[in-house]
Amino acid sequence: MSRALVIIPTYNEIDNLASIIERVRASSAIDILVVDDGSPDGTGALADAIAQSTPRVFTLHRTVKAGLGPAYIAGFQWAFERDYEWVAEMDADGSHDPAVLATLVTIAEHSEAALVIGSRWVPGGTISGWSRVREAISRAGNGYARFALGSRIHDLTAGFRVIRTDALRTVNLSTISSSGYCFQIEVAHRIERTGEAVIEHPIVFREREAGVSKMHLGIVVEALWRITLWGLARIVSR
Repeated sequence: MSRALVIIPTYNEIDNLASIIERVRASSAIDILVVDDGSPDGTGALADAIAQSTPRVFTLHRTVKAGLGPAYIAGFQWAFERDYEWVAEMDADGSHDPAVLATLVTIAEHSEAALVIGSRWVPGGTISGWSRVREAISRAGNGYARFALGSRIHDLTAGFRVIRTDALRTVNLSTISSSGYCFQIEVAHRIERTGEAVIEHPIVFREREAGVSKMHLGIVVEALWRITLWGLARIVSR
């Protein structure tokens, strides 16, 4: 197996963290980096305690809650400095099945893909625990992003993915401006635009196991206006 690292960003995930780390370790030999944004509930301290007693578990602490994008970029830089060949992204709330992580890494290692996405919106993919309205909103958002950006990726907002680090280095992380879930769209689209292959593997996405969702209106608004601006820029540049 290539050197791979899964980055798990956290903010107030103390009820989920120990379980998700245990499940990742039970299903894969991948290293784990917890990136905590100064959680006031003690998530960071719990991550440190686990890392001190558990092989291949590491922590990275940030002092403020700055959003998903900056947390992942900090994790990517940590991986670059340690020469990992692959980085994976995964939520801490149990929405992504750790048993599938090894499958995504294996697909990445045995293909030419720079990006392997655990996708809800390809045949075989599904969501468990969401209302029809919430699912419809997510489908519509992904559809709008695909249309505006001219993308062939079905699940641009997916947060369960594996990325080849040398491909990630080429997308110029210092110029990425998205802080919320729009970050996922921006990174995936930039990789797609390089001409690198992208593979989508169907997954079952489940509602979080405990705690409170970090999704809020501001994240949705950021995604909509950024996608619209990128789409307009794409039209103008033709």
